[in-house]
Order: sequence, then structure tokens, then C-alpha cells
Amino acid sequence: MSFKYDKDNLFKEFDVAKQKDIALSSHTELEDKENDFYTNRIQFLNEHIELKKTNPSYYSELDINFDALLNAYKTTDPRETFYQLGFGMSYAEKRAESIPTSVND
Repeated sequence: MSFKYDKDNLFKEFDVAKQKDIALSSHTELEDKENDFYTNRIQFLNEHIELKKTNPSYYSELDINFDALLNAYKTTDPRETFYQLGFGMSYAEKRAESIPTSVND
């Protein structure tokens, strides 16, 4: 039996990289810390891009475009990039949209 990555394995590894990035930040708010450094997350993606090239069978159960993720993380503001790609609007626009306008919202 050969090794295969699954979604849970990757999420756990990604979270380790994210926690390392958070530890690098001097901000006090968690949201700011999460969006301050991306060094370890970029390294995580680079490592998986290389591993997928040399051992594609490890990823046969997954459909993840590591190159696209890496490109997004290399932008000046990855969070903004993800919101633009996912929702077609900026983070601020999406956040304003989700604020209730009345008691019934």
C-alpha cells in the first residue's frame, strides 16, 4: 500500500504552516496576525508543488491546484485576492454585505 494525501492531512499540515506565520507577527488581533506573514504557507505550497511533480500518486485522491494557490499567496494582499476570486468583490465589500441592516437580518 502506498501513501496518499487526503484533505485532512493537507489541512493539518497547512494549519501548522499558518500557525508558524501567526507566530511571526507582532500584531495583537488574531485576524491581523493571520494576514501579516505568509512565509511558511508559501513554503508549504512550494514543497507540495515539487512533491506532486515527483510523486503524483500521493495526490491522486485530491484535486488541488497548488500553483494557483501559490500565485494567490504571492500577491500583495492574498486575502483580497481570495475574496476577489471567490466572491467577485473585495474583503471590505463582502464584510459590509454581511452586516445586518435591521433586527430581522
